[in-house]
Amino acid sequence: MSASTAAEWRPDPLLSIDDVATWLGKPKNTLYAWHSRGKGPRAIRVGNTLRYRRSEVERWLDAHTDPER
Repeated sequence: MSASTAAEWRPDPLLSIDDVATWLGKPKNTLYAWHSRGKGPRAIRVGNTLRYRRSEVERWLDAHTDPER
């Protein structure tokens, strides 16, 4: 990988459950419940914590946006 390629690549930020709860205006317990039921944005388990890719939360929001009328 060249220096210019390394400088251009940026990782998708991993958000904490607190970050996502604040963003969505939902309690953390709701996010934990969604995760255990396979609902809500897809999460990644890192050790004993959940992390969310920002792009996954945005994709989930797009999929749950009401269609234009």
